[in-house]
Amino acid sequence: MSIVFINSYQFVAFDPDALTYINAVETADGQSLETGVRTAINDFVLGCKSDGIWNAIKASCILAGARTLTGALVPLVGTAPTNNNFVAGDYDRKTGLQADGTTKYLDTEENPAVFAPNQNSIHLATYISANGGTSVAGLLDTGSRGWLWIRGDTNFAANSGNAQASPNSSDVGLVGVSRSNSSNYVARSQGVSNTLTATSYSSSSLDVAIFALNQDGSIVDYGAPRLSFYSIGESLDLAKLDTRVSNLMTAIDAAIP
Repeated sequence: MSIVFINSYQFVAFDPDALTYINAVETADGQSLETGVRTAINDFVLGCKSDGIWNAIKASCILAGARTLTGALVPLVGTAPTNNNFVAGDYDRKTGLQADGTTKYLDTEENPAVFAPNQNSIHLATYISANGGTSVAGLLDTGSRGWLWIRGDTNFAANSGNAQASPNSSDVGLVGVSRSNSSNYVARSQGVSNTLTATSYSSSSLDVAIFALNQDGSIVDYGAPRLSFYSIGESLDLAKLDTRVSNLMTAIDAAIP
């Protein structure tokens, strides 16, 4: 834990992982973040650790809060994503990154065979802040049948051989999937988690795409959401992640003039 001087009356204890990320974002931005944004990030990391879900997050970006698009693409955990066609005008500090449904997507440079080699332990989650519609993220590997995807309408998969509908769908808020066993997985949206029955398949070696699907190595099914967060990794409690990300976005919104 690091002690960071805020003003002449206050010291804040910062988690080392949070501080490393904040420093990297500020370096990319070329200037400091607001105290409230820094605190929001620190609270998020500490909260995830307290909830026992931090270590399951293997790759993640907070696509909000940073002053620049470059800063927003600094990874909170894991590898930095490759930007395909996003420009500065697509980024809003409060609400995240807006895709166009035709050309813009992120390649996470992360594949499940590496970050989640156990086919019965995997998650993918995004936070849709606006304009969800057919929001998509993930991959479809017809060779291994290792499908991992989420859409803002009704389609979900988590190391399962097909897409399934969940009773709840939403184009705003946290949407995600998490598998912790061989027989079923959880799909979460609209603040509700539903269990979907599907036998697990081997984890794919394809990179996960955000704002689109990686289908057997080709980018297809582009979406047009505005996303402010994504996370991929091993299985975790989506309800806990939902609470932490929702609180993070609320705090970032309040901290930025």
